[in-house]
Amino acid sequence: MLELRPNCECCDRDLPPESPEAMICSFECTFCADCVAQRLPGQRCPNCGGELVRRPVRPADKLLRHPASTQRVVKPRGCAAAETRSLAATPR
Repeated sequence: MLELRPNCECCDRDLPPESPEAMICSFECTFCADCVAQRLPGQRCPNCGGELVRRPVRPADKLLRHPASTQRVVKPRGCAAAETRSLAATPR
């Protein structure tokens, strides 16, 4: 079962379980759609290099028995490194 982490690892934006803006990789690293589009080259996870896809929304009645995680993970330096790699790879 997915953890449904509560925030973006780059900018710490809140991503509630019903948010259509949450993006995840296969390891459940979680990012907001804005950071994926603007900061992460090729829409790849800066932690594992995996594909980032829209996180599914768990139905509200299922959240009662299977709540979302409350543990926040923030790694803004990882996103900064991804941005740097993207800039370095851009032809000039």
